[in-house]
Amino acid sequence: MFVDRVTVHLRAGNGGAGVVSFKRMRGRPKGKPIGGSGGSGGDVILEVDEGVASLLTYRRNPHHTAGAGSHGQGDLKHGKSGEDLILNVPPGTVVLDSDGVVLADLVARGQRYTALPGGRGGRGNAALVSPSLRAPSVCEQGEFGRTGSFTLELKLMADAALVGFPNAGKSTFISAVSAARPKIAAYPFTTLEPHLGVVSIGDREFILADIPGLIEGAAAGRGLGHEFLRHVERARVLVFLLDPSPLQERDPSEQLAILLHELEAFSPELALRPRVVAVNKADLAEASEWAERLEVHLVSAATGEGTPALLHVIADLSERAERDAPEREGFVLHRPAEAPFTLRREAGAWVVEGVMARRAVRFADLTNPVAADLAAQRLARLRVDEALAEAGAVDGETVRIGDLEFEYTSNPDEEE
Repeated sequence: MFVDRVTVHLRAGNGGAGVVSFKRMRGRPKGKPIGGSGGSGGDVILEVDEGVASLLTYRRNPHHTAGAGSHGQGDLKHGKSGEDLILNVPPGTVVLDSDGVVLADLVARGQRYTALPGGRGGRGNAALVSPSLRAPSVCEQGEFGRTGSFTLELKLMADAALVGFPNAGKSTFISAVSAARPKIAAYPFTTLEPHLGVVSIGDREFILADIPGLIEGAAAGRGLGHEFLRHVERARVLVFLLDPSPLQERDPSEQLAILLHELEAFSPELALRPRVVAVNKADLAEASEWAERLEVHLVSAATGEGTPALLHVIADLSERAERDAPEREGFVLHRPAEAPFTLRREAGAWVVEGVMARRAVRFADLTNPVAADLAAQRLARLRVDEALAEAGAVDGETVRIGDLEFEYTSNPDEEE
């Protein structure tokens, strides 16, 4: 099965927790801090692998989680980092977030995109030593790995694409000129998924894609229009195959006009691609008449009539398009750094969000006075107190950071 669009649900690895540990030493009543830090969680990475042909694996299993970091130990033993999760995708995979924003266009072998970074490991008490805190009795918890849903969309990278109405003979044509073996039957939409075939003509080769039949209104989303048109986008040459049989409601001239209109409505640039037009089913009486009237190729996918000449034209156009086209490098979107924190009002409480704010309070036990003091100092350095005061926070109101809740005090240093 060819799968070209899936939604995956990913989770980066959790960071390991730090640990509190001391080594007893003469002259140091509290001992020397030797608690190790936790390891970072693994990243979730998408990487292009030319050996992968479709996204079928992710349709069958859309949930994936990177490895978690291990916890720190005494004797300054730091936890091991979690293993990165590398998900192999085919060349031509576009990555979109849940809002439909394109995050990456992965086309080159080995090209990578880090979809989710792993959670940072918590620091052990040895890492929290400072001039004002010589023997910390606290450690940090590890961060949870981030989660996210992404859409992976594969656009075929073919030299030429067959475009036509259902039953125009595209599947028969590609099976006749290549080793591709699509399902062929006498009813509409026989081809529900693209097929690729390698065509050899003389000493040349090119990749030909059999795109499912387009219908009027495809660009507006009618039927499976958008699903099909996406694949045409990356073909260098468009091969229009017209059907002169009386079974078609539209004659070849109307078919060509509709197909061009749908392509232009979907993407104006697409309608300007190099193209070649052929009337198929040369054995029908109407076929040669239409080929002469439209001044296009006359072929028969069933008997091979006119096929070699058409293939040479497609090969010529593909080579010329490849020479003229700029090299496609793909891209990865680099977003601005996340703000240290944001503040909003919700259900009678002040909600503080942001990675730096969460890190400021990620201690194992905030009832520990040392941990509470460190958290307060960190939040003050971030100017969370100032932001709350400017927003109009009143003493006694609830402030929420992650799962933690505490009362706002405008003068934290003032004793009650």
